[in-house]
Amino acid sequence: MNVAAKLDDFGRPAWIGLTVLGFIVYWPVGLAILLFSLWSGRMGCWKHGRIGRWHHGAERMSDRMQDWCGGGRDRRSSGNRAFDEYRGETLRRLEAEQREFLDFLDRLRQAKDKAEFDQFMAERRSRANPSPPPQS
Repeated sequence: MNVAAKLDDFGRPAWIGLTVLGFIVYWPVGLAILLFSLWSGRMGCWKHGRIGRWHHGAERMSDRMQDWCGGGRDRRSSGNRAFDEYRGETLRRLEAEQREFLDFLDRLRQAKDKAEFDQFMAERRSRANPSPPPQS
């Protein structure tokens, strides 16, 4: 059994202790141990594709906020039917306005692209047919 496997049996505190001991003895040794433990995934919270406990906590909070705010089509009832109807109508109106605005932006981009293309073609035509120099 090699040294790394024995240290893995003791867990992360053993790696931390060995790293500190390496820095005390000779700092390049400690640095080498630290880099090895980070590279191998023994010390990082990103081991096995996990980003860490803070990221997962943020995801859970985001899910809770989305549930509370009524995100998506599966909106929960507030208990007040009049408010739920008002909220539903307002959200439908806002979604329609958003679609209209995105369509407007699309048309605006297309018009701008067409104008730029027309300008490019006009410049190209003028370069292709140079006018003869005036004769004196």
